[in-house]
Amino acid sequence: MADEFVKFLGTAGARFVMARQLRYSAGTFLSLAGRGIMLDPGPGTLVRCAKSRPRIDPATLDAVILTHAHVDHSGDVNAVLDAMTAGGFRPRGRLFAPRECLEGRDAVVLPYLRPCVEEVVVLGPHCTYSLDPLEFTTSCRHQHPLETYGLKFRLAGGVLAFLVDTLFFEGLIEEYAGADVLVLNVVRAEARPSSTVMHLTAQDARRIIAAVRPRKAVLTHFGMTMLEARPGELAQAMTDELGVQVIAASDGMTLDLGGA
Repeated sequence: MADEFVKFLGTAGARFVMARQLRYSAGTFLSLAGRGIMLDPGPGTLVRCAKSRPRIDPATLDAVILTHAHVDHSGDVNAVLDAMTAGGFRPRGRLFAPRECLEGRDAVVLPYLRPCVEEVVVLGPHCTYSLDPLEFTTSCRHQHPLETYGLKFRLAGGVLAFLVDTLFFEGLIEEYAGADVLVLNVVRAEARPSSTVMHLTAQDARRIIAAVRPRKAVLTHFGMTMLEARPGELAQAMTDELGVQVIAASDGMTLDLGGA
């Protein structure tokens, strides 16, 4: 995975941390196999690209990927697509997104921008997609209110996986088995009864990491209770207990995959 990296432009999860910008809600930039990808560009992504050091130029992106349509994952998608295509004057790049992001009442991508993109690819469960020479595979549909898929990128040095928003279910362990670097969206510190909050807890993350045993795990996408519980301390406790390096992402953090 030499010369490849993940940059966490924002680490906010759920509505209150996003609304108050206690952590930035920008997306995650991936530099993989010579391709530049913006994953889940939430509100403020263009601002964080401009303030990044070195600066990230959206006009050089090769693709945008949405895992689902919730605003903390898609709030800046239209602005990023507009920037990627120079306002539509330079059609290029690809958009990968579940059908719900493109059709129906929860569609988030503006119709006038779609012809500006070289290709719009609809994501489905357990499918493989190409961004030559890069390939990635979707997971099964996650247990989340909207159509949601996790991702596995197959790189020369191993598998980089993003376990995004979901309620815990047993199948997750099998879905993400074989991940060398596992990024987990961990919104809640502890489980609380709810019919609508469908997110992983810190205990869920510990259980998944213990079973999958990646070389490295990264916690991100924090809600209020996770911030109150201090993600860095939780990550260190998991590292000590499991013997797996667990990191709590911070806004602007770059994860170098060369040594993963």
